[in-house]
This record gives sequence, C-alpha cells and structure tokens, in this order.
Amino acid sequence: MHARLGRPSYAATVIELGFDAVLLNTAVPRAADPVGMARAFGKAVDAGREAFSSGMLERRYPPTIGRAVFS
Repeated sequence: MHARLGRPSYAATVIELGFDAVLLNTAVPRAADPVGMARAFGKAVDAGREAFSSGMLERRYPPTIGRAVFS
C-alpha cells in the first residue's frame, strides 16, 4: 500500500488490516535519522504482521455500553 505513511504506527495499522506490504518513499529519507526511522518502520511492520497473524479481535460498533468495573 502506498498512502503517505509518515509514521511507523500507520504502517502497523496497514499490515494489521491484511495488506502485504507498505511503500515508503518520503518518511525514511526525510527523517532526521533515516536509519533509525527505517528500523522503526521495520519493527512496526513486524508487530502489525504478528497481530494480524495472531487473530486480533474484531472491533465492535457501536462500543458496548455498560458499567465500568474496577478491581
């Protein structure tokens, strides 16, 4: 997916949605520390893939309304 992914967290979300890859044209070369940013994107993509492969819970719409439980 190519969609101006400027933050590693966006890449993780894209992979969690089931996409196979992300294209990084701007975020890495324009970062103050391109090597560090590339590492951050790599870790985010790995985390997104692991979450997707582990079978994340589906979002519920609307959220369940109820009483907060504190233990």
